[in-house]
Amino acid sequence: MSMINRKEIRQRVHKRIRRKVTGTAARPRLAVHFSNQHVYVQIVDDVVGRTLCSASTLDKTLEKSQANIECARSIGALIAERAKAANISNVVFDRGGHFYHGKVKALADAAREAGLQF
Repeated sequence: MSMINRKEIRQRVHKRIRRKVTGTAARPRLAVHFSNQHVYVQIVDDVVGRTLCSASTLDKTLEKSQANIECARSIGALIAERAKAANISNVVFDRGGHFYHGKVKALADAAREAGLQF
């Protein structure tokens, strides 16, 4: 009997999502990644292959650095603030193969409240 490898399943789902979701200069991709300890977000122009801005719990501006819902909310607000500074208002949300629930939903809602449209 084979074991369920959740990381492999998430990567397959992410590849399937990436076939449809691409970032352009007009509407870059908001890519989300979670490790066990940190939350990473970046806004990417896939046509050029360049990261326009990024935020993570590794930033020194945050007082807490964990991979929980509270920190995901603060990262969502931070990436929206940095996107505004880079004149980005519309993005395509890439949940990275994760379920749209918990940390992913909190990050997306915080980014929307701070002004990003997707």
